[in-house]
This record gives sequence, structure tokens and C-alpha cells, in this order.
Amino acid sequence: MAAIASEARPCAGADCDKEAGSLQCPTCLKQDIKDSFFCSQECFGRNWVAHKTIHKKAVKNLFNPFPNFNFTGSLRPVYPLSAKRVIPSSIPHPDYAADGIPKTSRTLLRPNKVELLDAKAQEGMRVVCGLAREVLDIAAAALRPGITTDEIDEIVHKACIERNSYPSPLNYNHFPKSVCTSVNEVICHGIPDKRMLLDGDIVNLDVTLYHKGYHGDLNETYYVGDKAKADPDAVRLIETARECLDEAIKMVRPGTLFRDFGNTIEKHAKERNCSVIRTYVGHGINSVFHAPPNIPHYAKNKAVGECKPGMTFTIEPMVALGKYRDVTWPDNWTSATIDGKRTAQFEHTLLVTETGVEVLTARKETSPGGPIPMPVVEAA
Repeated sequence: MAAIASEARPCAGADCDKEAGSLQCPTCLKQDIKDSFFCSQECFGRNWVAHKTIHKKAVKNLFNPFPNFNFTGSLRPVYPLSAKRVIPSSIPHPDYAADGIPKTSRTLLRPNKVELLDAKAQEGMRVVCGLAREVLDIAAAALRPGITTDEIDEIVHKACIERNSYPSPLNYNHFPKSVCTSVNEVICHGIPDKRMLLDGDIVNLDVTLYHKGYHGDLNETYYVGDKAKADPDAVRLIETARECLDEAIKMVRPGTLFRDFGNTIEKHAKERNCSVIRTYVGHGINSVFHAPPNIPHYAKNKAVGECKPGMTFTIEPMVALGKYRDVTWPDNWTSATIDGKRTAQFEHTLLVTETGVEVLTARKETSPGGPIPMPVVEAA
């Protein structure tokens, strides 16, 4: 049973006329079922057989909002979505928080004009990126078979508020949630919903915080349960994506051309028999969520510009087991591989220094996840 702040309410036990205490059915909490409070653990147990029928009815009320859409893989959205979560007005909001429209976006900025941050702004980026890492690690620690992506969203939302921060995705171009949760064949921008994660799934958690005028952005892909870690294709995919980002970060220093990162990333991915998604790119980030420059992750791209000290941007390669082309679901956000095969992504926010790079969202020794050994392929 879960303890909730107590208020006057009747006990949910059918054979009980007492006032309920602060104990609520944990399954009802997970399914967002209201008014399931009991006066005691004994009363809850006595009424369990009758009470659990409520859970079955709640499951029947779940639905796929796009039944006629030709999904490319086995994943389906599970609605209804939970209500939009609220951020206290005392926490500074970005300019799009109220109406969903970014007032200063990459479309309004000079496309090749990359901001160089002064010492004060760089420190602001260090702070927000450190907080973003904390929030991602909290969410990752909660991953397990049976948890829903909506529950992960709630965890991220609360962790942001506790850090006096706004979750940057919330209402950005009308995105409805506080984190992107991209499962299996979903490349990016997955909307948290009522689907439970399964043993064997892989999931990307993409966290961005807005704190004291700056955004910090990172993501990682995680194995869900032991079955995922035992899947050689899942391991090859995830570890390849992780290594693609690591190899690209090694290149960051003054003078490196933005177009060269894609050459390194795609070469490494192809060596592992993986493809690189081309639709989505890394981006500048500072006081603006998405700013110049664009950082493509595929080879022979035409990106303009080079790294200079004071720049902050993300590199976030998306790597697939199959084809690199993508399809967007009717929610206008969820992007999935065209062949339904799995995809993985990793992202860091980076600061170009006078001599190299500072990884502002670097993992800590205590960070959940992390690399596991790649499967050994024996010669025929």
C-alpha cells in the first residue's frame, strides 16, 4: 500500500463504513485511478478480490489513438495521456511555456551565427547541465519492467521542480510532456504514455532542463531488464551508438569543422553493421533550446562552420539496426524507423574550450546504466 497525505474521505472497502486513512492501492496509483483509499491494510486485503476488478476495467479503458495508422514496428501508443503537469509559477519559465511557441528559435537566428559564451554564461551552462545529469540519473534508476513511461515523466517532472528548474520539453512547440521516452524502434521524441516497459525493451530518456536562463540537454539509451542485456543485437546497437558519440567528442577542439563529426560517426556505425539516422541533428544550446549550429551525424554532409572556444552544442547520434529512414506517427512527434527495427541514441552538451572540450553533462561514477561488453562474434 502507498501512503498519501491524509484528508477526510470514505474507505473504499465495500464492507467498511470507516473513514479512509492515507493508504492507497499501489496499482490504482500506477493506473491513475482516484479515490482508492482504505482505512487499513487489513481492510484492503479483505476487499482485494472485489477491488481488483477496478484495475481490469481501467485496462479496458486504455486505447491506441491511431488504430488505422500503418505502424512500422510492434510498438503502439497507449492512451489516454495523463493531464499536463504543472510547474510552479515561482520557477522561471522559458518564453514558450505559456503558448508553446518559442520566440527565439533557430528560424529567427542567423543560421551560421553561433553564439560564443562569456565566462558567466559558461558557468550558467555548467550548473544547468549538472542538474540535468542528476535528473536523468534519477529517472534511469527507476527503470524496470512494469513501469510506464508516464511514470518516468512524473519522476522527471518532480525532480526538475525540486531543482527549481523547468523541464524544457514541456509545451515546446506544444510537446505535451516533460521528457522524451523513445522505446525500441522509436528514434526520438517519444511521448510518455500508459504503456508498461517490458523485459527486453530498450528505452532512450532525453532530458533537458531550463535553469536561470540556460538549457542543459542530454540523453542515454538503457536496457530494460536482463533480457535486453542478453540480446546481442540490442547490445551491439546500444554500445555502437554510445561509442559513436564518444568518438565524435574526441574530435571537439577549436578548428574542427562541424561537417567532420558525421564522417567519424557513420564510419564507426557502418563497421558495426548499423546505419545513422539523417533527419535529426545535434544543435547549439544556451539561453535558446535549439540554436545554431546544426551538427549532422552522417558522412559527407554540408554543415557550415567550425568549432570555436565558448561554443556550446550537442552531439547526439541516432543509430539503427536497419534502414536510416524514418516515419512520424500521427501525434506529429514520435519518430520511428521505417522498417520497425530498433534504434539507440546518446547525447551530451559540450563546451568548446581553448584546448579541447568540456563535457558538461558527463556521467558520474554513480550514474545508472553505462557500457556492457559487446558480444563476441566467433569466426565461421
